[in-house]
Amino acid sequence: MAKIKFLEAKWHDLIMLNYEVDPEILKPYLPAATELDLWQGKALVSMVGFMFLDTRVLGVRWPWHADFEEVNLRFYVKHFDGKEWKRGAVFISELVPKFIIPIIANNLYNEHYKALPMRHSVVPDANGHTQYLYEWKLNGQWNKLGATISNEFVDIDPASPEEFIFEHYWGYNQINANTTLEYAVEHIAWQVSPVIGSVFEADVASLYGKQFEPFLKQPYSAFFAKGSDVVVRVARKFKA
Repeated sequence: MAKIKFLEAKWHDLIMLNYEVDPEILKPYLPAATELDLWQGKALVSMVGFMFLDTRVLGVRWPWHADFEEVNLRFYVKHFDGKEWKRGAVFISELVPKFIIPIIANNLYNEHYKALPMRHSVVPDANGHTQYLYEWKLNGQWNKLGATISNEFVDIDPASPEEFIFEHYWGYNQINANTTLEYAVEHIAWQVSPVIGSVFEADVASLYGKQFEPFLKQPYSAFFAKGSDVVVRVARKFKA
């Protein structure tokens, strides 16, 4: 198991809006020695919003950088290490409101963080549901990612769509054309709640590129997890 704890935190209130895309638009982002991990033959990307709480980077709890929002766009890959297939995620973009996170993560581990003004809200409604909303300001406009959930949490069923989206315990970063950074993500199995409705309104072209615009419209699926404590360990670099 990897030794270095890059990050320790609580990840809470995770919204996952999942979209089917043309696999060709993901190929430029594929790290060396990985391949797309498909769900029933479909290439999926996820718009993810969640809370970072009690965050420590390389063991340090930075003042004013412990609790904050993150919104990211990710897709799913697998890597064969010579013994087993590992299922992981690759991040196309990661938005946070704290400037020190991009400085550390982008320079040390070739992450794709960008700091923008962000805010969030949690609002119970009259039907016994809860509305979660993550927003970020880009070019003077507030973008939004949100979901209304039922408040009833259950365990994730094995081999379910939720299991495919949430249960990826490896991450892969593209260092260069031949080198990949692998890291391990440790957390308990999360519980999920049905999503009643969702919203995603954003400047997709400015954030992710025009190639994503046709696809980030109608979600293929939408999930919500309460989350847990998380440890991210830097594992190794390997070449294709």
